[in-house]
Amino acid sequence: LCFLFQLILATWEGGYNLQCQNLHSAGEADIRVAKVLWWYYFSKVIEFMDTIFFVLRKKSSQITFLHVYHHATMFNIWWCVLNWIPCGQSFFGPTLNSFIHVLMYSYYGLSVIPSMRKYLWWKKYLTQAQLVQFLLTIVHTLSAAVKPCGFPFGCLMFQSSYMATLVVLFINFYIKTYRKAPSRTALKETPVTTEVKNGFHKDYFAAANGFLNDKKAQ
Repeated sequence: LCFLFQLILATWEGGYNLQCQNLHSAGEADIRVAKVLWWYYFSKVIEFMDTIFFVLRKKSSQITFLHVYHHATMFNIWWCVLNWIPCGQSFFGPTLNSFIHVLMYSYYGLSVIPSMRKYLWWKKYLTQAQLVQFLLTIVHTLSAAVKPCGFPFGCLMFQSSYMATLVVLFINFYIKTYRKAPSRTALKETPVTTEVKNGFHKDYFAAANGFLNDKKAQ
């Protein structure tokens, strides 16, 4: 939440151009944005530690390709950002991402309260919000390529390509998590056989009769 407010205030007071912002025209605002993005990078280091903790705790089921790819790449990419493009057009993605993380951590915080869990029906919408975040970042990044302002073109292309990979991976995650699970209606319509005779399920007698018939045939 602090990152979100600081980035909004710094870019607003510095007169940042939403369509395209270079690296050196906003003076003190650029320095302020760079400082916030340094702490943002530090938060990515902490997030990357999740993967290490999963390995140490032998929670292999939680170590998915998406989890490792997302955290490991963000850790390295933001090191490059802070060294070469620590302000300007780089502000937009972290601002959106900070907002998404406010929603995510609010959800996880509420989930530890048993009485609140019945109200947490909106988990899948967090993934949808993440996808919207990636798409908006791609549009914002490419806007600077269409109408350049001096921000490095190669960085714009790299960021757009990287965000496209996250879109693909998160769509795949969304489909596997929310689309392929059997619906409640389907579960209700599935017949459940409960017929019992003399203490045995009827399928037991069907199997036994087949076994006996085979013996008689022999």
